[in-house]
Amino acid sequence: MTKVCIFGAGAIGGYIAACLSKTNVELSLIARGPHKEAIEKKGLTFIKDEKTENLKLTVTDDPKTLEIQDYIFISVKAHSISNIVESLSSIIDEQTSIISTVNGLPWWYFYKANTGTNLDDSFLESVDPAGKIWKTIKPQHAIGCVVYPACEIIEPGVIKHNEGEKFSLGEPDGKRSERLKKIADLLIAGGLKVPQKKNLRNEIWIKLWGNCSFNPVSALTNKTLDQIGNDKELINLVRKLMKECQLVGEKIGIKFNVFIDDRINGAISIMNHKPSTTQDLNAGKPLEIDPIIGSIIEIANKLNVQVPNLKEINSQLKVKAENFGLYQRSEIIDKLTS
Repeated sequence: MTKVCIFGAGAIGGYIAACLSKTNVELSLIARGPHKEAIEKKGLTFIKDEKTENLKLTVTDDPKTLEIQDYIFISVKAHSISNIVESLSSIIDEQTSIISTVNGLPWWYFYKANTGTNLDDSFLESVDPAGKIWKTIKPQHAIGCVVYPACEIIEPGVIKHNEGEKFSLGEPDGKRSERLKKIADLLIAGGLKVPQKKNLRNEIWIKLWGNCSFNPVSALTNKTLDQIGNDKELINLVRKLMKECQLVGEKIGIKFNVFIDDRINGAISIMNHKPSTTQDLNAGKPLEIDPIIGSIIEIANKLNVQVPNLKEINSQLKVKAENFGLYQRSEIIDKLTS
């Protein structure tokens, strides 16, 4: 039986767990604190379309209690991955595939990327400080993932699905591998929509396009997407940020098959929604600044692309997050993204 572990059974990790629990896999969760205790005592409660399920699942806070896994979903915040990779070594062997369900550019991004630049087969400091993830997990284990659903933790042990069922997957080299097909089929059997992409990187950047612009603007103003859309000055700033992001992406071979205004209109049509960065700020949780904005600036600086608006908003957001104790500054990353 296929062994699947979900490291970080929060909103998205819990949703994946609820779906895979319907399939023929040996499923285990790694969680901590009150969330882990609640799942242990009462099971994982999952709410979708006004239906509530209670799932009795194996949960632990110690990976060493588990066997070697076939697939591991890493569903913690991007900036937290480097803190947990060493604890994963006990459940990984040469055949283990690792799927990170994170915002921003993933740690494996330039593995087999073939961009024709000196960034190929190297790590980004803003995503993977000192290359700790790259060196510990090794990028050949990675399967790429772009996450679209929105879920939330209502209380410890209780997860509510709000919208979306799509998880796009793809190999770093774009091939249709057997391991990719196997996990996609399992997720589909669990009720998800899982397209297998030949060039997942294009999709990563289309999502990043919105994250690097709307997320910081919302976090700095505490406005919803539709409120930003009704503010000419803010929407003009969003457009400038997206144009800079596109310049950087195109420099490494990304094709933006959507017009900027179409991407903007899609976002501002969503009513009363604040992006994840604003939600984290209001909840007092550490912010994902470097993987979402810093990574673009790091690439821009290495390839001599001018991104003044991204640099300015990155600096402003760092200061605000620092003031709330939600961002820990790194001298190395500051140097690479200034």
